[in-house]
Amino acid sequence: MPAPLPTAVPSFRSRIGRDARSGYHAVPRRYRLHLTLSCPRCLQIAITNSLLGLDDTLPVTLLPAVPDAPGGGHQALRPLYETSSHQHPGPAVAPVLSDEWTGRIVSTHAPDILRDLALRFGAGGPELHPCGTEEELAEVARLCEQGITASAQRAGQPGADPSALATLLSGLDALERRLTSQPYVLGPEPTLADVQVWVTLLRLDTVHRWHLDAGAVHSITGHPRLWAYARRLAALPAFGSHLDVDGIDRRHHAHCRGHEAAGAAVRIVDWTAYASQQAPEPVR
Repeated sequence: MPAPLPTAVPSFRSRIGRDARSGYHAVPRRYRLHLTLSCPRCLQIAITNSLLGLDDTLPVTLLPAVPDAPGGGHQALRPLYETSSHQHPGPAVAPVLSDEWTGRIVSTHAPDILRDLALRFGAGGPELHPCGTEEELAEVARLCEQGITASAQRAGQPGADPSALATLLSGLDALERRLTSQPYVLGPEPTLADVQVWVTLLRLDTVHRWHLDAGAVHSITGHPRLWAYARRLAALPAFGSHLDVDGIDRRHHAHCRGHEAAGAAVRIVDWTAYASQQAPEPVR
């Protein structure tokens, strides 16, 4: 199985406010994102940044696909962590939103970063966090994290309880129903829910599939609207340009503790065909 993502409470959780009185406020090119496209949380942030057209306003530094420091951290981030918290005891993990003016970290908490991109920097772009959708966004997040990702991890373990696969398929069924009469998860326009669902489907196919048997993978493919939706979004530059399938594979196999199962040979989506450009070279 893939190594679990770090579960410690993020070290830094400042927020971007509405104006200068908040301390951190939305100023073009004041902040920088430090991301690795092999990490699902970082990938969500990279896609959101592009959907909002913020690639110049909020530049991105890409990190290696496989963390090169203990605890899943990145050596390149260690100076930022040390400057922001003297003798910081934990790993220097991504994602990081840093402040170029002070040289310090603003936040390492992906959900907060995503909301602040949408609500503080997204003026004039698509409304990715529409007013009044907080509960629906939280519901989709739980479905992705618990109903799909966590269940896929359990279903791929030797001697797994059949209920894990049943829960996974139930989660996919719920998304399939949402897409029956609308193009996006919450309605006619894309939101942060679509970013999370798409990354979840990508991880299901490129990471968790390796540990599922052929029957399980066949059942997963029985959601035609959902996988057509995944392909449709992959064809969009904001999504496809951030695909680093090789990096995801290397990160997975660098720390994987499970065994390859029969489903590993059954590819659901040819993700590499949708990568509209090569991922930029990471900072080392």
